[in-house]
Amino acid sequence: MTSGPNHSLKKPTVPVLNTNELAERVNSLRKRTLESVRQVVVGLDHVTDQLLMALLAGGHVLLEGVPGTAKTTLCRTFSTSLGIDFERVQFTPDLLPSDVTGTQVLDRQTSDFVLRKGPIFCQLLLGDELNRAPARTQSALLEAMQERQVTIEGKTLPLPEPFMVLATQNPIEQEGVYRLPEAQLDRFLFRIEVGYPQRDLEVDMLDLHSHAAAVTTAVTSTEEIIGIQRQLDSVYGTRELQEYIIDLARESRAHPDLVLGASPRAAINLMKAGRAHALMSGRGFLTHEDIQAVCLPVLGHRLIMRPEAEMDGRTVNDVILQVIEAVPVLDQR
Repeated sequence: MTSGPNHSLKKPTVPVLNTNELAERVNSLRKRTLESVRQVVVGLDHVTDQLLMALLAGGHVLLEGVPGTAKTTLCRTFSTSLGIDFERVQFTPDLLPSDVTGTQVLDRQTSDFVLRKGPIFCQLLLGDELNRAPARTQSALLEAMQERQVTIEGKTLPLPEPFMVLATQNPIEQEGVYRLPEAQLDRFLFRIEVGYPQRDLEVDMLDLHSHAAAVTTAVTSTEEIIGIQRQLDSVYGTRELQEYIIDLARESRAHPDLVLGASPRAAINLMKAGRAHALMSGRGFLTHEDIQAVCLPVLGHRLIMRPEAEMDGRTVNDVILQVIEAVPVLDQR
């Protein structure tokens, strides 16, 4: 285990933009990021879009997909394209919390204990196969994801900005894995399903890998990302839209196919993700289409189905679509 990079934790000074300028900047950033990632990864534009949306909203992402669908490659390329520091941790049953956060070690030259930081002290942490680690190790991420800080032997240390956790899990394998508790699932802004690409895109993938590997360069800076994050709340949303979000959450709690509906935290995340979606669409104001567009990735991992509904073949995505249809769109004038 090696110490993490030496980040400056001083908050950089960023210019304040009006919402139209902010939307133009974010829309341009989205286009540049997609173009950069395409040089290495083919057919995952929709996943790249959601990763960027989550980053700008200050959230974390759970990636689900079978092995070999370029999840790790995408995460590494995404960080390189945005110019942020990347660390990867392979979660295994014998991984200890201190292997992630760090610990105090004895310096033989001075006979003093010194702090050796773990890989979590980065800007983008990839937790590969998170569900292979027991709950004790998984819980090492909870404080970092919620509070943006880590406590090591009674000493609390802030994490660098921006900070984002990308975790992967294989939904097929059931042996040697530990189910993620609901408290930890709720810390992820998005759950994104990474499937197989279309046939033409798979052919393009083979063609891309037949040539020399492309060199990806950063298309933005840490200062720009932090500036967008801090101004996200400036995206205008009417009172009626806030009521619409709450009505979606309350409708899910009353759905007969669900044991557990959307929490107040889920409603807050719908608002944050919707604002990021609006900016990436080039708008400085929120619409109900923005909220509907992020309902599946925000709510999909927070709702718990009744066993009898699952046995009848109904899915969480089906329920979310029913909830959207059941809640009327309010007049925003």
